[in-house]
Amino acid sequence: MAKYANPPQDPPLFTGTKDSIVADSKALCDNTRSLLDKLVAEIKPNDAATFEAVLRPQIEDENQSSLSARILGFYQYVSADAALRDASTEAEKIMDEFGIEVSMREDVFKLVDAVYKNSGLAESKEQDKDRLITEELAKITGLESVESARLLEKEHKSYIKNGLGLPEGEKRDRFKEIKKKLSQISIAFQKNLNEENGGLWFTLEELDGVPQDVLDGLEKGTGENEGKLRLSFKYPDLFPTLKFAKNPETRRKVFIANENKCNDNVELFREAIELRDEAARLLGYPDHATFRIEDKMAKTTKTVLDFLNDLKERLGPGGLKEIEHLKELKKKDHEERGLPYDGNYYLWDHRYYDRLMIEKEYSIDENAIAEYFPITSTIEGMLKIFETLFGLVFNQLTPEDRARISPTGKAEDIAWHEDVIIFSVWDDKSEGEGFVGYLYLDLHPRQGKYGHAANFNLQPGFIQANGSRRYPATALVCNFSKPTKEKPSLLKHDEVVTLFHELGHGIHDLVGRTQYARYHGTSTVRDFVEAPSQMLENWCWTPSQLKSLSKHYKTGESIPDDLIEKLISTKHVNDALFNLRQLHFGLFDMTVHTPKSHEELKKLDISKLYNDLRADISKIKGPEEQGEASNWGNGQATFGHLIGGYDAGYYGYLSSQVYSTDMFYTKFKKDPMNGVEGRRYRHTVLAKGGSRDEMVSLEEFLGRKPSSEAFYKELGLEG
Repeated sequence: MAKYANPPQDPPLFTGTKDSIVADSKALCDNTRSLLDKLVAEIKPNDAATFEAVLRPQIEDENQSSLSARILGFYQYVSADAALRDASTEAEKIMDEFGIEVSMREDVFKLVDAVYKNSGLAESKEQDKDRLITEELAKITGLESVESARLLEKEHKSYIKNGLGLPEGEKRDRFKEIKKKLSQISIAFQKNLNEENGGLWFTLEELDGVPQDVLDGLEKGTGENEGKLRLSFKYPDLFPTLKFAKNPETRRKVFIANENKCNDNVELFREAIELRDEAARLLGYPDHATFRIEDKMAKTTKTVLDFLNDLKERLGPGGLKEIEHLKELKKKDHEERGLPYDGNYYLWDHRYYDRLMIEKEYSIDENAIAEYFPITSTIEGMLKIFETLFGLVFNQLTPEDRARISPTGKAEDIAWHEDVIIFSVWDDKSEGEGFVGYLYLDLHPRQGKYGHAANFNLQPGFIQANGSRRYPATALVCNFSKPTKEKPSLLKHDEVVTLFHELGHGIHDLVGRTQYARYHGTSTVRDFVEAPSQMLENWCWTPSQLKSLSKHYKTGESIPDDLIEKLISTKHVNDALFNLRQLHFGLFDMTVHTPKSHEELKKLDISKLYNDLRADISKIKGPEEQGEASNWGNGQATFGHLIGGYDAGYYGYLSSQVYSTDMFYTKFKKDPMNGVEGRRYRHTVLAKGGSRDEMVSLEEFLGRKPSSEAFYKELGLEG
């Protein structure tokens, strides 16, 4: 591996202190402000306002800033030091507020507007507002590439969407105030989620059925909690308890407490949707969803609502059928254990009976399957699949490698925590053996760390001012169970799927080959960004791939064929209920972002809406069936998507599934390890990021317009 010993670019450093993080964020803002002041002072909004004079310097500054800005904001998700997390949150707030200031600078907008008009883009868009930016259009307007033309168009539009279409004075000032407030809300909301440290005390008897390795990791009680264990709401504690705890009252308590774990976020959520609605109306949009969706693949709220409601109609009967089956199982289980049965199937029953059904009817024990997926060998297997498909090489850095390539000479300076695994990533021989970037894996939970699984871009790739390429760095932040003295970390099959999904985002990020940082990798429209990762999940349901991924933690044996067959037969078990759950999030998101009037929104009982919609869509009963008011829980306050960028966009998880299933069925179902198609996919779809219209990339790869046929076929519904 000597040829991979010395990457041509240093890895990023994670040596920030609580003072430097805040100071660096201020310095970045000051540099950009000075540049903009200089441009405005030197260039007049006339014929001299060209892309090269006005936008090129800004883009080069944005490219360079992105190399440190993302890391400054990243510490809040991963640092073990609370002071660093707070400083990172503060830095993000400073940068966000500065971003709002810049996006509303009329003097800069006048220059950009002049470039837009001078280039002829304005004229061509007036003639055909749906016209795609193509090579031909870019040439006509004298711009060097589709990416530059796209950037000019989007930059121009973003100023208008940031209030510069509003007359100066009261309205515009109010718009600016709203933007600032929304940024603060988003940061506070996510901080509450990250720092959440609630839990419940239970006796061993109440936790009967929960796997021993989960119990071993729980805090032991003292004093009044002597003999009890403290269950947190972190995934490695929460999910096994909801899946395995035999006592329905334990599961009920855990479920309801988890839905109320971040009640400080309830008011923040309300404030955010009211402010978004007000801002959209100030700009002349009927609601926030219309404002957000016009620039996505769906284009209109009607398209989104038609898609979601059609899916609801198609999935509803299947969901009821699945519940009837699960109710029979519950009834029998309660009779056998002498528990009362009231004829209902509850939200806190679902993970338990879904798991029990798979165990009993498919003879599958998910803990036994997990023994074949120790995390280290599973990751090795996954990376091999990506190597074959995309022509990559993943080279894990040893402590010696880290020290050698660290700009400071210290191995620990190039990671934010001792648990972090680092790879240098390269093209294989067929792809030219060049450097690709850095991949980081941070796999286990710790206090203060981001609580879900996600991919974070640390540094984007782009073409530097001197024409050379800057390579990306990307991180997977997950929360899989920690290894113990007796056992390595073992992944349940759904966790293998999660890891594949997030690694899919990571690969998208690594193989990006765009001119500008802002379009790199996963920087696509939100209703497409999930498609590449969702497509890669299919490899976790393919017999040959499961075989190659598996390695029993004791014997080293691969998972037996009969177990693979059983596992694959469960792929669509209770699928209607799973998709109805996603539909609940999507329709809730669209409902709060499409009120008929601002007054109607202000009167809305959001928690009641969340729970009523869930009962209607998911078909599963909640505490309201037992006499509780339907604002018993505040689920909208417990997950960050609708505040963190998926607002009026959560439908994208389902609509991306249409694209991902179409791509898999068309190009990979016959031969999932087809390296020719894999590389074509890498270069046609992944490498392009957001640098061109995503539909163009999709159609080029498929060789036709996308179709929902495969999606409905996969769900067992007629197209």
